Amino acid sequence: MAPATRRFDPAWSHRPCCPGAHPAHCRALPIQTSIQTSIMIPLTPPSRSRWRRFADDLLLTILLNTCAGVLVDLVFGQRQELYSQVVYSLTVGVVAVAIIDGARLLLGDHPAQQRRWRMPLLALGVASALVGHFSALLIGGLVMGDSWPAQARYPAWKFHTILFALLSVGATMLLILNRERLERISAERGEARARADAVERQALQAQLRLLQAQIEPHMLFNTLANLQGLIERDPRQATHMLGQLMLYLRANLAATRREHIALAQEFDAIAAYLALMNMRMGARLRYHCVLPEPLRAAQVPPMLLQPLVENAIVHGLEPKIEGGEIAVVAAERDGALQITVIDTGLGLPDDDAAAPGADDSRGVGVGTTRERLQVLYGERASLVLAAHQPHGVLARLTLPLEFA
Repeated sequence: MAPATRRFDPAWSHRPCCPGAHPAHCRALPIQTSIQTSIMIPLTPPSRSRWRRFADDLLLTILLNTCAGVLVDLVFGQRQELYSQVVYSLTVGVVAVAIIDGARLLLGDHPAQQRRWRMPLLALGVASALVGHFSALLIGGLVMGDSWPAQARYPAWKFHTILFALLSVGATMLLILNRERLERISAERGEARARADAVERQALQAQLRLLQAQIEPHMLFNTLANLQGLIERDPRQATHMLGQLMLYLRANLAATRREHIALAQEFDAIAAYLALMNMRMGARLRYHCVLPEPLRAAQVPPMLLQPLVENAIVHGLEPKIEGGEIAVVAAERDGALQITVIDTGLGLPDDDAAAPGADDSRGVGVGTTRERLQVLYGERASLVLAAHQPHGVLARLTLPLEFA
């Protein structure tokens, strides 16, 4: 049986991009068969280096202890003691942080190792506050130009100042440790989220292969049955049908090994599938594919259109005595990629026609496609089903316009 001539509404009279059809239909597009490895687990960004953390801790200490020195002077001291109090407070904090962070630098970043030394580090923190306190006496004397006996008048000798030094260092170290704990928790959550995303994507790949396994067997059986009948009656047509089957299988084999493929490759597979269905249904199936040149390299998930096109034929056009038309059209809309599959078949059941966004009764393909879009793009992608007037179904895919 010779392939039917394509007829469609003039509104679709753009330059067709549907390789694999009869030579009278349109030119063939090259099949892309490059293979890429499957999903890789995203790596968590490296954390800050130990020296970078030390510098951050030092800056935080300088800020907090400057404020503490001013606060102590306002509450307990006198105006003329402000300078000496700030010098004292800064010295206590910097010396204490240098001692504690120096010890932590030697221990390294391993959490288990730091937990093992937690109590010695706490004791070192108390000791570092006292060392910082008496270091402040010497440094304060040098800064103020006073001899040792004169340093007795500094606020550092007062009991409440010593107590405040301990509290200030303790508060600073708690703040630093808590910040690092939050960073570790955030990093662990990021790694867990990355692992979960990778597992979900791997499950999606498995679901894709299952979908392919559901689609291909009966399609292959029907195609081979038709091919067997054509071999004796029309060898030329049988050869052409075999060529379209090879195009379809080659495109799908390469596609299922990649997470994304070029839109041109997806259209190759769809055009080959439609050409095979056209040979089987004859004049009852007319089809039309439109792929603008700028969108040929756009990246899409593999086998994204196959379930929608198969549903349109199996549930819409094939049961209809006179058959009908199907159009697959890609376009750019507001910076997004929009792919529309329109058929003039039997249409949606009444309950599905009333809810365009819901899954219809056309099989698992629509639900699987929605799940894939949700995993890969979240709220940035959508699939809408609606009744097409005067009859048929419109399936509109919207997803981010991305290029390799």
